[in-house]
Amino acid sequence: MIDENGEQKGVIKTFDALRLAEEAGLDLVEVSPTANPPVCKILDFGKYRYEMEKKQREAKKNQTVVKIKEIRMQPKIDGNDLKTKSKFIQEFLEEGNKVKVSIRFRGRELAHPELGKDVLDRILAILSENSVQYNLDRGAFMEGRMMSMFLSPSKSKKQGPSGS
Repeated sequence: MIDENGEQKGVIKTFDALRLAEEAGLDLVEVSPTANPPVCKILDFGKYRYEMEKKQREAKKNQTVVKIKEIRMQPKIDGNDLKTKSKFIQEFLEEGNKVKVSIRFRGRELAHPELGKDVLDRILAILSENSVQYNLDRGAFMEGRMMSMFLSPSKSKKQGPSGS
């Protein structure tokens, strides 16, 4: 147990600790329940809870939320449209967002998934030409009528795909 002044009182019985807290006009708070024996402190519980919430808010402020942006296209996309979509992908990556690039197959296009793979490879080539820093989180994969791949912004200065 630790008293209101921060001095260690050692291992004492719960009843005695509660009595000491009551005499001080404060609360007995278990601050480390996983320790053996558990560590308790005599303090104002309202103030303790406020400090803990303040720490959590501070930790939340420092977190960055990564959003996943999706770019959809078809396997028979034109070259200029592909460059425009690649420019959007580049902007998303520079903003720090992950990007899901999806190729939607319709009708008989599903019989030729290699066309979708070619489009995804061309996008990677365009991004490399523009010296965009990215990581290939997940290469081309089929899910139903869609072929997708995931890109994320690169944290290091090296360029090109580093994932599978």
